[in-house]
Amino acid sequence: MKTAISIPDRIFRAAELAARSQRVSRSRFYAQAVEAYLKAQQAKGVTEALNAVYGTENSELDPDLATAAYHLLAKEKW
Repeated sequence: MKTAISIPDRIFRAAELAARSQRVSRSRFYAQAVEAYLKAQQAKGVTEALNAVYGTENSELDPDLATAAYHLLAKEKW
C-alpha cells in the first residue's frame, strides 16, 4: 500500500541516514519502524492491564512459605 505522510525535515534526514546505513529501502525502513512502534504499544497495553490486575494485590510472600522455600533451596547445589 502506498501512502503519503508529512514529517519534520530533521526526522526525515535522520531516517534517510539510518535506512542507508542499514542498507534497506526507505519503504522498508518506515514499515519496520511502524511495526516496532505497534508492538511496543501492544506490550504497553499488556503491561498496563497486568498492573491494573495485580496493582491491588499483596505481593508479599507468606512468611511460612518463605521459610519453607529457604530451607528447601538451602539444600540445593548451585
